[in-house]
Amino acid sequence: MNRAMCEDIAERLATAGWPVITTSTYAGRLHRLLDMIQTAWRHRKIYDIAIMDVFSGPAFFWSYLVSRVFLLTQKPFILVLRGGNLPVFAQRWPKKVSQLLHTARLVTTPSRFLLEQMRFYRDDLVLLPNPIDLSQYKFQLRNKPQPRLIWLRAFHQIYNPSLAPHVLSQLTGAFPDIQLIMVGPDKGDGSFQETQRVAVALGVAERIQYPGQVTKSDVPLWLNKGDIFLNTTNIDNTPISVMEAMACGLCVVSTNVGGLPYLLTHEQDALLVPQADALAMSEAIKRLLNDSNLSEKLSLAGHQTVSQMDWAIILPQWESLLVEAINK
Repeated sequence: MNRAMCEDIAERLATAGWPVITTSTYAGRLHRLLDMIQTAWRHRKIYDIAIMDVFSGPAFFWSYLVSRVFLLTQKPFILVLRGGNLPVFAQRWPKKVSQLLHTARLVTTPSRFLLEQMRFYRDDLVLLPNPIDLSQYKFQLRNKPQPRLIWLRAFHQIYNPSLAPHVLSQLTGAFPDIQLIMVGPDKGDGSFQETQRVAVALGVAERIQYPGQVTKSDVPLWLNKGDIFLNTTNIDNTPISVMEAMACGLCVVSTNVGGLPYLLTHEQDALLVPQADALAMSEAIKRLLNDSNLSEKLSLAGHQTVSQMDWAIILPQWESLLVEAINK
């Protein structure tokens, strides 16, 4: 489940016949950074162009350091802007961000949110949505959703997992058999334990299942155990987990932070609520459980939204972009 989008892109390009070198598989931050730098230098006579993700925080400076190797070896590179907190980070480090973006041959972003927010630092950004393989997700129309909730994310404070048991507790009176499955790895910042503590305090612990991290291939199976998808995040861009839920036909209830209002349209393919508002999120869920016309509309429209992001559509765009960047 924790597979990065850059890994999928590398795999798809390789399958399409592009020779691809990837880095890095190390878990430790320092080892990963050194491996990226060494790979960029060691294979400089083999590759024609590099693709590198850009996040906020310390990861940004990794990208910046690796870009120095590309510049030293005169290798063109494409940057992919990711992470919902990147605009805030860029305000703190405007010169560094602008410098990195302008040294790239091309800069892409998977969301209209980052496209608009980051234009100040480079005005010719290319929108290239995160792709999804629709064939891997079994669509089920949710025209009569049951009180079965799914949450799919890493347990980390930026995703605000402890909001989920608060939402659940608001619904137990109206829906006595309501259940919640929270799928995802523990990132070790205490969020998992806090979620469990809140669930116990609110008396909903027995209604929540924690299967932990699951494989990417099993994600559709877990998603289809529920009818309503909760996205409780405080910071976000274009989350694959939300796209996967829509591909399966789940009705999405999400906070309206970061890039989510650019991905989702309120009342059309999802219901959007304010950040950290358990009451608003629970009321949105009530609407879906009590209004089959609304749930059917969101289920169908959500699937239609992600159908425009299928690999069959996005991969040719990546290939055209690579050809353009190499020949530029």
